[in-house]
Amino acid sequence: MRHNVLTNDKQVGTPLLRILLIDDDQQRADSITSVLNNSRYKVIHLASPDMALLKQVDDIKPDIIVIDIESPSRDILDSLSTISHYNPKPVVMFSAQEDTNTINQSIASGVSAYVVGDLEPERVKPILDAAVARFREYQKIKTELSDTKQQLASRNTIDQAKRLLMKKKKLSEDEAFKTMRKTAMDTGQKLDDVAKTLISLLDNF
Repeated sequence: MRHNVLTNDKQVGTPLLRILLIDDDQQRADSITSVLNNSRYKVIHLASPDMALLKQVDDIKPDIIVIDIESPSRDILDSLSTISHYNPKPVVMFSAQEDTNTINQSIASGVSAYVVGDLEPERVKPILDAAVARFREYQKIKTELSDTKQQLASRNTIDQAKRLLMKKKKLSEDEAFKTMRKTAMDTGQKLDDVAKTLISLLDNF
């Protein structure tokens, strides 16, 4: 059974963060919703843990997922892992399960904050704040790492093409690089794309 849960957000100019709440306790869900009134968080949908999480996320398109559950099932962890890979977003899990293996599996599946014990409504907002901050910092580091890897890969490709030009065309290193740069400018391509084409043409020449 689905329940739409809406709150009022009165913080003008504050970006609204929309929450998909997974909980089978209506009273507890109402308590969470109430404590988030007038904050930057807004519970836009309440769903049962038994419902397909991937479909819920696809339909609702929340900014944050909050799960209040006795113990996360394999289906929930698998769904969170898929979300983390293809459409990452902050995930906060409140659970009674406190064994290390479950916590590690949850974090590995993309949970930003795993909170053990009874849910105290007044703790929800600061926990969400910390989870969002942690998620954003992780995504920033992940993007920087990806950019660095891409830059290194491009540099290696350019160096490989340059060596091939030097060997096949008897050019100096400076001449090889200038040739590649001129080709990139003349064709409107990126230097590493020119390098990939040269490698393909010259490697078996």
